Amino acid sequence: MMLGVRNATLALSRVNERLFFGVIGFVGVLVVWETTAQLGLYRKSLLSTPSAIWRASATDFGNGSMWPHITTSLSEFAAGFVIAMAVGIPLGLLIGSFRRVDYLFNGLLAGLNATPNVALIPLIILVAGIGYEAKVVVVFLSAFFSVVVTTFTGVSTTAARHLDITRSFGGSRWLAFRTVVLPSTFPFILSGTRIGLGRALVGVVSAEIISANQGLGFYISLYGTFLDTA
Repeated sequence: MMLGVRNATLALSRVNERLFFGVIGFVGVLVVWETTAQLGLYRKSLLSTPSAIWRASATDFGNGSMWPHITTSLSEFAAGFVIAMAVGIPLGLLIGSFRRVDYLFNGLLAGLNATPNVALIPLIILVAGIGYEAKVVVVFLSAFFSVVVTTFTGVSTTAARHLDITRSFGGSRWLAFRTVVLPSTFPFILSGTRIGLGRALVGVVSAEIISANQGLGFYISLYGTFLDTA
């Protein structure tokens, strides 16, 4: 009982320590940023200050001008990311589980994964247009490769001895997959999801900056044209 309480206390202290230093680091960057701006060490017309960004954000959220852009970006982001998860996870499991499926897709996925997604945006616009569908495709491609590669890696790194033990007791391939492969792959899937979220967000903003009339990327591009960096 005492050991369990002690372990829980240690885990909580680590979480609090991580949160504490994370907040300190974030606040420290903001303070240094604001101080250098007020001292005139750089031109505010090229890079705004935290205080100016805060005031502009309060104004935009207060008058409601920001909400339509947020809604548009979230809709494109959610659609593309859900499709990437729905396709990427099963495909990664198949590639990792079957050798011939690996041979079929591995080279293609490696080549496409090495291609910057931003470089594909003009081609996607030519094929899918400049509407909602093009942004969803960009988000899908941005997240898909992270999800499928990490899932495939998780299946590939499953300990062979665990599979051998399952088979030695007469377990079917499906039983080994369900009780051994999936649990060992789950952390990799979570890691791919986390990486894919960040890349998908970059993808939707990049696509909207290049070609859109609404969304956060369009909002950034519009005010950047007038050097309104706040």
